[in-house]
Parts: sequence; structure tokens; C-alpha cells
Amino acid sequence: MWKFSIRRLLIMIPQLILLSILIFILAKMMPGDALSGMIDPNVSPERLDELRDKLGWNDPWHVQYADWVGGLVHGDFGQSFRFKMPVTDLIGQRIVNSFWLSVVTLIFTYAIAIPLGIISGRFNDSILDQAITGYTYLGFATPLFIFALVMLWVFGFMLGWFPTSGSVAPGTEPGTFAYVMSKFNHLVLPAIAMALITTTNTVQYLRNDIIDTKQRDFILTARAKGASESRVYNRHILRNSLLPIAAFFGFEITGLIGGTIFIETIFGYPGMGLLFYESILLRDYSVVTAVTLLFGIASIIGALLSDIILSLVDPRIRIK
Repeated sequence: MWKFSIRRLLIMIPQLILLSILIFILAKMMPGDALSGMIDPNVSPERLDELRDKLGWNDPWHVQYADWVGGLVHGDFGQSFRFKMPVTDLIGQRIVNSFWLSVVTLIFTYAIAIPLGIISGRFNDSILDQAITGYTYLGFATPLFIFALVMLWVFGFMLGWFPTSGSVAPGTEPGTFAYVMSKFNHLVLPAIAMALITTTNTVQYLRNDIIDTKQRDFILTARAKGASESRVYNRHILRNSLLPIAAFFGFEITGLIGGTIFIETIFGYPGMGLLFYESILLRDYSVVTAVTLLFGIASIIGALLSDIILSLVDPRIRIK
């Protein structure tokens, strides 16, 4: 197990290097920069070129990449041109919000998916199973940003049950119980909106796995020995069907990354996704490259966690 983990960690090194190169090159290939079309039109082009030379934006890409990587080694992501602050501090302000949004979304996802998957798999081909399957098909077909807009309009504007933007009510004192409840109230609606769409994969996977497990020989043997139906499901079917779901945990983290960009932008939730979107619009490439790199690292770590968890929970896998 340790050999496998160490080997996977070593494989991550060239992956991260290649990822950083691709991110940096793609960012430099984007049209314009932070000075393009967003500075006082009275500023002369010569002055803009002087600013670009001073900032090092006219240097060859490999020189800029070396400077960028050198800063990353020391924990310095550079300076945000538009937000007028270090990128590290800017990310530090936003990453906490995205972390808690992801945690609450994962909780809602599994709280919805596991019961629905179990019911659908146990009572397959029933009316209840058809209703749950219809929900998953609808979830597959519905774009996340459309569903999020509907949720925001219905529960935020029409019913007024949840806030429509921000991460905490203005004027709330940090550290108080009211502050904690306000933070939770602001992230519930975006978390539920994302969970209701992302849960469809888990529901379908669990349903199909339960149906497949019910037909295995050891299940038929357990029933032939006179085991009760509840014992067959709880001790044999569910025990074998839920194990692969644990391995999906890492991939759920990866899937959340793309979802948070839409969710945070629609709900005006100040997290990493909204920061990424704003930075692209402002052409603040130091922030764009830093956030994209962190998203890529999170995806790689999520895949690593999935492999490790699967090797731990599935006794049929033997990794030497």
C-alpha cells in the first residue's frame, strides 16, 4: 500500500510540471493583457509599452515562466494587477468559502444519492424506481447553470428563503453565532443546487450495482440458506455495493471544481470559482494561472484519493 502511494505521488511530479507549462502557455496565448482596453485612453501606447517592460510582460515566455515557477517555489503567486494585492492573499480570502461550499455540497450529494440509489436498486422496475430514474435522467439533461438560475429565482427572489448573493450578511460580527449561521445560510442554496445535479451519477451507479449484486451467486446462496431479506440486503448486497461509492469521493471533488465556477458566479458567492471568472474578464493573468493551477492540483489529488480509497475498501484489489 505504501509503495503504491509513494509511486503515485512520484507520478504527480511530472504531471504538475506539465500542467504548469500548459497553463502558463495557454494564459499567454489569450488575447490582450490587463492593460488592453482597460486603461485611460489618453495614455499613450509608448507609456503602455514602458509599463509592460517594467512588469516583464514583454520578456520571452520561458523567461516569464521561470520567474513564475521561481515564485511558486517560495509560495509567491505574483501580484494581482487588478485587485492590487498579492495573489496569495487574494486566494487565501476566497479559498475558505470554496472549501466550505464543497464540503456542504458533498454532504448533500451523498445524503441524497445513497438513499435514492438504495431504494431504486432494491425496488427496481417499480413505480418508485421509475420516478427516481426519471429524476436522474432529468438531472443528466439539465445544464447546471440553468438549474442554478431557476433555484435562485424561485427560492431566492420569489420565496425569499435564502440570500441571493454574498457569503455573509453585511455588518455581522465575525466569531459570533449569528455570523456562523449567516455563513451557512448563504451557502445552503448554492450547495443544494449543485448537489441535486451532481448526485445523478452516484444514484445511477449505486442502483445498477445493487441490481447487479442481487443476481450474484453468493446472494442466491444466502437466500437458499434461509437468510431473511433484510439480512441479505444489509449484510451482503449493500455492503458490496456501497464500497465502490467510497472510491467516487475523489472524483466528486474533481467534479465540484467545474461546478463551483458556474455556481459561485450565478449566486455571487465570493469563492475561487467567482475569482477565476472575474480574473478572466479583467485579464488578470497572474490570478488566472494561479487559480487554474490550484484547480489542476485538486483534480490530480482527487484522482489519487480515489485510487487509494478503492484499494483500501475493495478486497479484490491487491496492490503491491
